[in-house]
Amino acid sequence: MKSIRPRVVPNAAVFALLASVFLAATPSPAAEPPLIQPADLLNVLRSASGPKPLILQVGFRVLYLQAHIPGSEYVGPASSPEGLAALRKRVEALPRGTPIVIYCGCCPWNQCPVIHPAYDALRGMGFTSVKALYLPRNFGADWMQKGYPVARGQ
Repeated sequence: MKSIRPRVVPNAAVFALLASVFLAATPSPAAEPPLIQPADLLNVLRSASGPKPLILQVGFRVLYLQAHIPGSEYVGPASSPEGLAALRKRVEALPRGTPIVIYCGCCPWNQCPVIHPAYDALRGMGFTSVKALYLPRNFGADWMQKGYPVARGQ
């Protein structure tokens, strides 16, 4: 005799329950960092008045050594636990209202692996005046090729 298996067809309530469990387990997307354009940052740096932001290169060391914004500090790639730890250590004693600009410039903006983790870490520490330097293509094309000042090496 042939056995008959009952056919189970999930109903809409089951799908809704599964969707709500999945969505609750999915982290919400990170906030987009406020941006500063290269020309605007250059104007701030050249201005004789007003506070200068702390500028942190949160990308890869080889890029920093090749060329970086004068006065900026290298803290390490924020895509790694070590880079995030170095970032946190660098800023831990600063007042939470300190203006900070983070940048990388390794690749096109929408592919950068370090800006969002750096921004999220700083915001998570309570920093309220953090901006990301908007380099849509990369540091070479969007800073150096415009003739903006660079420093090389350490």
